[in-house]
Amino acid sequence: MRGRSDVLEPAILGLLAESPMHGYELRKRLNLVLGSFRALSYGSLYPALKALAAKGWIVGNDAPVERPVATKRARIVYQLTGEGKEHLQQVLASAGPSAWEDENFDVRFAFFGQTDAETRLRILEGRRTRLTERLETIRQSFNRTRERMDEYTLELQRHGLEQVEREVRWLDGLIDNERGVRRARTESEGRPALATDDAEGSTEAHTEKERG
Repeated sequence: MRGRSDVLEPAILGLLAESPMHGYELRKRLNLVLGSFRALSYGSLYPALKALAAKGWIVGNDAPVERPVATKRARIVYQLTGEGKEHLQQVLASAGPSAWEDENFDVRFAFFGQTDAETRLRILEGRRTRLTERLETIRQSFNRTRERMDEYTLELQRHGLEQVEREVRWLDGLIDNERGVRRARTESEGRPALATDDAEGSTEAHTEKERG
């Protein structure tokens, strides 16, 4: 399924950028990145690895495993190729609407350590805008229909509303931190603070343009 590969492929490449891994270790790390609700099976992992190798983005090499001689066999260790590193950088530099959506945001956020500050900020702002829109829709629906709901449906709706509100507050803190880091870096380089403010304004304008 295409949606699955859109999430799985960058997650594999991002992890292999940190260090080469064999399939078992890679699967464990992927389950942490993808979350417990998207538990990954070997039936999903190895076709994805095969597809990435066919594209020339990863390569697998045999590595000996310390076991008794009678059962000793090699394990394939996967690592990025030069082309794979280039492709991953292109993926991590993208900040369009697909990076903000539910399916992709967690994976992109997991690799923010490999992502430049400008792109991180654009993704966070895009995600916040998307959730703010969702929050308004939920509130409107809640207010329109609350009198017709039983107590359990009402509580479920309230729970969903609180979840989105919490994530918006979390994003606000992350965005403030990213802007603070950029501002401190700008000041340390001796550039006027106005340059940072202008950059933030252009970032938000670019985000709106991509959403439109």
